[in-house]
Amino acid sequence: MLRVILAAMNRTRLMRPVATATIVVIASIAVISCKKKEEKVEEPQAVVEEAVALPPAPYEFPKMKIPKDNPPHILKALLGAQLFFDPRLSVDGTRSCYSCHQNEHGNGGETPLAVGAKEKQLTRHSPVIWNIGYFDRFYWDGRADSLEAQAKGAWGGGNMGVGAENLEKKTEELSKIKAYKDGFDKVFPEEGMTPDTIAKTIAAYERMSFTCDNTAYDRFAKGDEAALTDQQKQGWAIFMGKGQCVVCHAPPLFSSAMGVPDGVYYNVGIGTDGVAEEDVDIGRAAVTKQDADWAAFKVPSLRNVSKSAPYFHDGSVPTLEGAVRLMASGGIDNKNKSSLLADRGLDDEEIGALVAFLGALDCRRSLHRPELPK
Repeated sequence: MLRVILAAMNRTRLMRPVATATIVVIASIAVISCKKKEEKVEEPQAVVEEAVALPPAPYEFPKMKIPKDNPPHILKALLGAQLFFDPRLSVDGTRSCYSCHQNEHGNGGETPLAVGAKEKQLTRHSPVIWNIGYFDRFYWDGRADSLEAQAKGAWGGGNMGVGAENLEKKTEELSKIKAYKDGFDKVFPEEGMTPDTIAKTIAAYERMSFTCDNTAYDRFAKGDEAALTDQQKQGWAIFMGKGQCVVCHAPPLFSSAMGVPDGVYYNVGIGTDGVAEEDVDIGRAAVTKQDADWAAFKVPSLRNVSKSAPYFHDGSVPTLEGAVRLMASGGIDNKNKSSLLADRGLDDEEIGALVAFLGALDCRRSLHRPELPK
């Protein structure tokens, strides 16, 4: 994976900025640019005593994979937006998709563990879902292989509490709302409103509206040297160099899932310390049944990470600095900890610079609640 990342960065050195391109209706995707520049940083923020050659900053997003049976359509996305925010989708009318992915919590969960319908506490933290349309597998353990499957899983599972066996019944209930029935009859003239078409509208909305590509980092990557502070530039150099963060969080998505069809899953020790082995959340191993995946979880994107505390799959680390220190020190030892983890020997100044850089990944967009049909 690291060779792929380095090869991509080498290619970006040969290219100059070009214009932004649009891929699907609302989602904007930037194309390759990078800038290599000698940057002299004043003490006490200097990484080294001499001027620092900042690493290139790729911002080309991968091509979004859109299922052939769910092409983009503006009316489809508008229906999906309403359903994403509509608590009537849940078994008791209390929870919507947005309940776990709110603007004020960085598009992730407020509580360490998600809370589902009927106030049921779930077993994992709600992750940030910006740029979710660019990934191939979903949930912390990667058990869903499409956004459509993820939407149905959350709807039938603990999040919405409907139960997979009751999705048809819930659909019939929702179809009594005239605006929904008319909308689905128009967008899906042959199928109408079904559990599958409901999932398709939510997935279409997420693909078309959840792109985060306008951060300070993105402006810097496109050539705006002033977009990052000196401390953030120091943090970028550490991220790509001494800290080795890039090995697991490759730009521009800042996740290892880019270019890896099934994503990448690592055991960093979270949830294993002081826990009886039989009580450990085994993560990816529950899907693959492989010992090598024991307590391994998907590498999350770092976009909007400074706004989305708490951290990790169990929400056990309350602050971003705490999360950075944990990873930079090599994680938590256990029988299956990833060999990629090691103590990087970062001092307080370097930790502070990394945290500052991660703030440059803050998304400037927010989700907007549409008017729901009556």
